[in-house]
Amino acid sequence: MTAKPWILDRRALLRGGGVALSLPVLQAMGRAAPGAAALPKRMVVSYFAYGAYMPGANNGVPDKVAKPHDDWSWWPCKDPGPLTFNKSSEPFADLKEHVSYLRGLDHAGGWTMGGHSSGDVFATGADMTNTEKQNNISIDQVAANKHGHLTRYASLVLGTEGGTGSYGMSKTLSHRGPGRPIPALHKPKEIFSRLFTPYEGESVEAVRARLKREASILDLLGENSRDFQARLGREDRATMDEYLESVRAIEKRVERTNQWTQKPLPKVDSTALNLAVPQTDPKEYIRCLYDMIFLAFQTDSTRFATLMLESEYSHDSATWNYATAALGYKGATHDLAHKRPIESGHWDRWRAEQHAYFLKRLRDAREGDGTMLDRTLVLWGSAHPHASHSGKNYPLQLAGGGALGFRHGKLHAFEGNKKVPLANLFVAMLNAADVPTEKFADSTGAMTELTR
Repeated sequence: MTAKPWILDRRALLRGGGVALSLPVLQAMGRAAPGAAALPKRMVVSYFAYGAYMPGANNGVPDKVAKPHDDWSWWPCKDPGPLTFNKSSEPFADLKEHVSYLRGLDHAGGWTMGGHSSGDVFATGADMTNTEKQNNISIDQVAANKHGHLTRYASLVLGTEGGTGSYGMSKTLSHRGPGRPIPALHKPKEIFSRLFTPYEGESVEAVRARLKREASILDLLGENSRDFQARLGREDRATMDEYLESVRAIEKRVERTNQWTQKPLPKVDSTALNLAVPQTDPKEYIRCLYDMIFLAFQTDSTRFATLMLESEYSHDSATWNYATAALGYKGATHDLAHKRPIESGHWDRWRAEQHAYFLKRLRDAREGDGTMLDRTLVLWGSAHPHASHSGKNYPLQLAGGGALGFRHGKLHAFEGNKKVPLANLFVAMLNAADVPTEKFADSTGAMTELTR
């Protein structure tokens, strides 16, 4: 697929609803002007389902017996140190200076959930089987709570199946907090519309009037709820508190939307996008979702995104047969993670090609004195190794963030006495994104092996 022209015309106007507004100076218009505001720091968490192919590995860790590294293992090489690439990881070969592989990391909170269900806590590290009754806040939402007000949208939550799913079968990576999953968007046309034409069919004045009415209704609801809550018992009050927290979140969204109606929307040409791409065309569909994240970042519409590429339970979705559509494999995609046919390695490579496409788009987009990838941290991985339901030793790759203090080009092994929680990486990522963090989930500190 050839690169798509996203550069915007400096003289472009936003037209719609009877108004024409001049666009601000955007990075999508080229190099930042002297004295411009500090360039953004961004973060992506991307998840792939069903694990990865790791022959000769016990629960994701290679056997100590001296055996040649398999050409189709998800891990690019066997020994910690400078990266070399095999057939499975070859799509990342010319991104070597921008990627690191991390072996031996996981969330202890997912150990007893089973490999598939532990996907629920990939971005949260929550321990729902022991200490927490519900899933907790995800790394992207911690960042969004700190810096989301700087952009039109606090975060972008995508998934190939959409919605939230249920306990043990999540279809989203993002959670606002305990018991508050954020539904993933999965329809390209709807995602584009929400990002770039949210007021389509309405004038700005009409939008503001509607938001004012919604705010008045919410105010009235809040006043009435205080009187009502005083008459409730302890358990009902707790339930009511959760409900009112959701109402407050809506209030904040209404206020936020009203504030951003004062600023012009970025103008993006959708003709280069196939917004009608069907899910049954997995390559174009997945790349379209990645393009949405790229565009959202390029126009600084948001700085934090998650993307769940298939859920661990895709029975009722077209993604259940992605391997068939992509490779001609006869069987459900899930089978690749258990029957271990040779197609498993080919499937991993196919997935690597789609993710490498996204990383190269970020790498090739100039921003300030560097690239967008230099200022974007991209975590890509799964919650269990191939054919294992242990929920330990996740297949993980971290990319980007060169301007945020990260250095790449190595395979890091956090095994034996070097074992640390995956949450340690989350702490380092949050701090690099200017979200001061000492503790996340079961972290024991900030990971320093990948930073200066």
